[in-house]
Amino acid sequence: MSSREPYLSIVRGDATPEEIAALVAALAAQTAARAAADAARSATPRTSLRNWRNPAHRLRVGLPRGPGAWRRAFFPGG
Repeated sequence: MSSREPYLSIVRGDATPEEIAALVAALAAQTAARAAADAARSATPRTSLRNWRNPAHRLRVGLPRGPGAWRRAFFPGG
């Protein structure tokens, strides 16, 4: 086993084992939250960022015709 310096050391004061455990738990939770945020950010699809460069995205679609056309023009899903 190699002798390494401790990753965390108490410089001043007299911390109890419970206080040290709470500090380590808080640091571990913060690290896990950052890792999860980085993973979520990298997993986000970037298609919306690429659509503005796609020339087909800028093409207009013909307006609907017939009864209720105005409704379909403004509420395509409904």
